[in-house]
Amino acid sequence: MEKRKKNAIILGLDPGTRSTGYGLINVSGHSLEALDYGCIRPPANLPLNERYLILFENLEALLLKYAIDAVSIENQFVSRNAQSALKLAVAKGVLALAVTRKKIPLFEYTPKKAKLSIVGSGSASKEQVQKMIQSLLSLKEAPVPEDASDALALAICHSHHMNTLEVTHV
Repeated sequence: MEKRKKNAIILGLDPGTRSTGYGLINVSGHSLEALDYGCIRPPANLPLNERYLILFENLEALLLKYAIDAVSIENQFVSRNAQSALKLAVAKGVLALAVTRKKIPLFEYTPKKAKLSIVGSGSASKEQVQKMIQSLLSLKEAPVPEDASDALALAICHSHHMNTLEVTHV
């Protein structure tokens, strides 16, 4: 079992080919602090393989900048569009590869599980999640864009589950 550390840095990732949200938090006991958040946005006019490379390289830069203890990534939403689902799966795989190369534990959470962990309801609205994240992280404003907010939610979700999870790799 993974024990809660005095300090742990958790990176949340909300994968996408057009926008991948990231959110870094520092967990100190029961205190949470936002370290960094935003989005990696490869130019939409680039071929997919080049967008995937941009995701990989930007995530590698984040992994080098911070001493990350765990990564929490959104479990895939299967859409009706098979092409979109495949592109998203590849983006998630590229991100997982960057994390695995650094030997950082990787955990998956569904959007519903993250919302439940943050707001107490798996069907919470994006606005409810953003407001709760703002409160939990003592931010002056609700985090934007939504992809970054979702990534912070995933990081916070993992912080809530750190004591109960066995370390497993995705």
